[in-house]
Amino acid sequence: MTAPETQLTPLSPLVPAADPLVASRPASLWRDTLSSVLRQRSAVVGLVILAFLVLVAVFAPVIATHDPNNSLLGKEQGVEKREGSCIHALGCAADKPEHYFGTDGNFRDVYSRVVYGTRTSLTIGFAAIAFAIVLGTAIGAFAGFVGGWSDNVLMRLMDVILAFPSLLLAIAIVTAAGRSLVNALVAIGIVSIPIYARVARSAVLATRESDFVTASRALGESSLGILGRRILPNSLTPLVVQGTLGIGGAVLEIAALAFVGVTGDLQNPEWGSMIGFERNQLFTAPHIILAPGLAITLTVLGFNLLGDGLRDALDPRLNR
Repeated sequence: MTAPETQLTPLSPLVPAADPLVASRPASLWRDTLSSVLRQRSAVVGLVILAFLVLVAVFAPVIATHDPNNSLLGKEQGVEKREGSCIHALGCAADKPEHYFGTDGNFRDVYSRVVYGTRTSLTIGFAAIAFAIVLGTAIGAFAGFVGGWSDNVLMRLMDVILAFPSLLLAIAIVTAAGRSLVNALVAIGIVSIPIYARVARSAVLATRESDFVTASRALGESSLGILGRRILPNSLTPLVVQGTLGIGGAVLEIAALAFVGVTGDLQNPEWGSMIGFERNQLFTAPHIILAPGLAITLTVLGFNLLGDGLRDALDPRLNR
C-alpha cells in the first residue's frame, strides 16, 4: 500500500498586508520633520508665543487704540503725564480716558507703542539674522570645502570679529555709519556672521567626506554642484537651530542699542528706546518700563523655546 499523499498548503505570510491608506501616502521629509517638532512641548509653546507676536505685529493698526507717535496732550480731555493703567471694564472711572498700559512722559499711549514696537523688533530680528546666515554660511561653507590657506585666512578673520564684545562692536559700527535702525540692523548682522560661519564650516567638514559626496565626485559632478546640491542641503539643520536662537539674541541687542540711544530717533515705538527714554521712572511710573520689558522677555522666551525644541527634534541622537 502506498501512503496517502498529503497536500501541502502554502504558509501564510508573516508580515500583514500593507494598509492601503498608508501605502498611498509616500514618506515626506517635511511632514516627518514637522511631526517631530510638534512632539516637543517646548517647540509647541514657542510656536504659540511667536504666532501670537506675529499676529500682533500684522494687525497692529487694528489692535492699537491710539497713534503711537502722537502726543495726546490737548487732544484727549483729562489725559495726564505718566498716568497708570486705566481699563473701564476693570473698574476704572468712566470719566477718565482709557489707556490699557497707561501713558508715558510725552502723553502717548504705552499700549499702542508696545504693539507697534512688536513690528520693529521682529522685523529687525529676522532681517539681521537672515543677513548673518546668508553671509556666514557662504564664508563658512567655502572655507570648510576648499580648506588650505583660504580656510585659515577666513577663520582667523572670524576670530578677530569674535574677539570684540558683540554689543560694543555693534555700537562702534552704528556710530561710524550713522545712527539709524537700518545701520543698527546691519551692525547686529555683522557681529553675528562669525557664529554662523563657524557652524557652517563645522557642518561642511563633517559632510564633505560622506559616501554620497564621494560618489558625486566619482560621477564627475563639479565642485560647485557638490557644495550647493549635496553638502549644503545636508548641513542646514544646525544653522536653522542656531538661527532660531539667534533671533532672540538679535531682539535683545537691538533693544540694548536703542536703550543707549544709538539707533536714531528715540520717539519711534521700539521697546529698547521706550525703556531707555523713561529709565529714571522705574519707581515713580514702573508701567512705562515693565510693559516693553515684558514684551522683550516674551519674545526672547518664544524664540529660545522654539530653538530648543528644534534642536531636540532634528538631532537624531536626541530624537528617539
